Amino acid sequence: MKARILLADDHSLVLDGIRRLLENQHHVIGSATDGQSLVREALRLRPEIVILDVTMPILNGIDAAREIRKTLPKTKLVFISMHANPVYLRKAIEAGGVAYVLKSGASEELLNAIQIVRSGGRYFSPSLDRSIVTEVTESPEKPSQGVLDLTGRQRQILQLIAEGRQNKEIADTLYISVRTVEFHRARLMSRLGARSVADLTRFAVQEGMIVPTKHV
Repeated sequence: MKARILLADDHSLVLDGIRRLLENQHHVIGSATDGQSLVREALRLRPEIVILDVTMPILNGIDAAREIRKTLPKTKLVFISMHANPVYLRKAIEAGGVAYVLKSGASEELLNAIQIVRSGGRYFSPSLDRSIVTEVTESPEKPSQGVLDLTGRQRQILQLIAEGRQNKEIADTLYISVRTVEFHRARLMSRLGARSVADLTRFAVQEGMIVPTKHV
């Protein structure tokens, strides 16, 4: 039987490429270009497999995966990323990912990865750090240290701040008041011991929420 697959990536060319790769063997039932839309579409469509990028705007793939897993624990989460960084790999596995495919090898690996996870297995691109894969998959009860004690809303606002968005834009994106954003921003600064947006951005990078840039 063909798998019902939902795709998520913030680059339309990547989405189109993955769709063309999969559509002859599987049903691609939808797509999303940010993590917030992905969660909404996953809850609506209830796919067998979600193929998602690690870094996406508004809500990153790691946090989107966590939200999906709460409601759809049987849905297989297959991460696809250009990053072999152990931080992203670790976070993806901890969020419930059963596969992590590098985009550089996706055309050769993705269909095989889907077959393996549908059979109950896991797939990780051969060039990934095997020690991290082994450590995290064998000790899932010990998540890496970070800011995992933040609420989902706080994590989302932290990401949006790190993306350079202002309070009004964050409020409009999340359908909340500016005052609520200001409250969460103050709580984040206090909780993380941050003195500036640059400090918050560094925390977001450490958590795999955004891609590091030269100024971070």
